[in-house]
Amino acid sequence: MITIPFARKMSEHYAKLIDKLLDAQIKLTEGGVKSYTIDDRSLTRFDLDGIALELDRAIKKKAEFDAIIEGRKPRKAVAIVPRDY
Repeated sequence: MITIPFARKMSEHYAKLIDKLLDAQIKLTEGGVKSYTIDDRSLTRFDLDGIALELDRAIKKKAEFDAIIEGRKPRKAVAIVPRDY
């Protein structure tokens, strides 16, 4: 079971990661720079697809930890598909 203080730390971590990834994505797409460095990683325009995937993953993880902080379940079933085997 994830505790609320741990969920807050992880939510803050993912919020910082989202900010860094957004900055990198904006700088690389505007064309002002050829490469961008996040911590020890160097990113180029060729990495934009990977940045987008990582950004989506970080947003989903932050939403999961925010749900835990608010007392909700991290995931919610949207639909059930009945199957005949």
